[in-house]
Amino acid sequence: MADIELRGLEKEYPGGVRAVDGLDLTIADGEFFALLGPSGCGKTTLLRSIAGLETVTGGSIAIGGRDVTRLPPGVRDIAMVFQDYALFPHMTVRDNVAYPLRIQKVGKAERHRKAEETAEGLSLGHLLDRRPGQLSGGQQQRAALARAVACHPSVFLFDEPLSNLDARLRLEARTFLKRLQRDLGITTVFVTHDQAEALAMSDRMAVMDAGRIRQIGTPKEVFGRPTSTFVASFIGSTPMNLIDAVVDHDTVAVAGTRVPIPAAMTPHVSDGEELVYAVRPEYTRLSTTAVDTGIEGTVAIIENMGVGALVTMEVPGGLLQVTVAEGAEPEPGTRGWAVAAPDRVLLYRRSDGELVGSERALVTA
Repeated sequence: MADIELRGLEKEYPGGVRAVDGLDLTIADGEFFALLGPSGCGKTTLLRSIAGLETVTGGSIAIGGRDVTRLPPGVRDIAMVFQDYALFPHMTVRDNVAYPLRIQKVGKAERHRKAEETAEGLSLGHLLDRRPGQLSGGQQQRAALARAVACHPSVFLFDEPLSNLDARLRLEARTFLKRLQRDLGITTVFVTHDQAEALAMSDRMAVMDAGRIRQIGTPKEVFGRPTSTFVASFIGSTPMNLIDAVVDHDTVAVAGTRVPIPAAMTPHVSDGEELVYAVRPEYTRLSTTAVDTGIEGTVAIIENMGVGALVTMEVPGGLLQVTVAEGAEPEPGTRGWAVAAPDRVLLYRRSDGELVGSERALVTA
């Protein structure tokens, strides 16, 4: 078993800056877990703390039931792949891949055999005698992965390993990395600021902000039901529409229109309460004829997205975005009504940004 348990974990730097603030987290054995968040949220510090590259100032870290909080990196049975790959430029691919085994005092013949076997599995067999400077970005990435795989660790720690690749290569590497992890069954923690990577690759994910976890769940749960306006605005290739609203009896007054309150949220709001109305552009359609529950506005900007377009509308109090199919793009200046799918509408409390009806919102309300 190689599950990871973090309890009350803290990392405070001189000056009182808390990069990790009392964090509790359990990652299951064999799980592909993503840590997602903006720059400076603490995700890399958390990963380095698990690796032992940062000394925590409070709490505990257990890997496979063993307390490793004060153990050095070399005895934690982990392998880490860094953003810049950290390959030794003077070594061949063979020696780079074999290096962790050399540190473990494995004999030269045996470590070279394992390095060659691992490299073949990652399509690097014909590159074993080259140095990193002679490799492409994708080949360097695979060499770094081969080095991690060769020592058969209990845990993989990935610190934005795809960020240096171009767009096409990132897509290929994403598929390759997920398949590799699935085949090996090794517990993996993957740090990224790219929400598309986290959604596509992880079994579960945590969205971090200011050293704390704002939400944990499967990609489907986090995308479909963000628990706060922070998560809602961070997750999604197009940001979720977030518009100030006010409860008006059994409706919500939003951008000059009254729309029904989602049935599940009705018991948790009161007349006159200030909320944030939220719906994703993908779950909103554009009508050029009046709709009673539609939000009226004027088309301002059209952004081509290949198979469709993102339409930005000017509505009372701000902007609202809608996606339309290819060929259905309206002309700028067109009057229209944005109609949200009723079962996709969410409401957040304006006071604290928490989702109406969620456990967190009920506790803090």
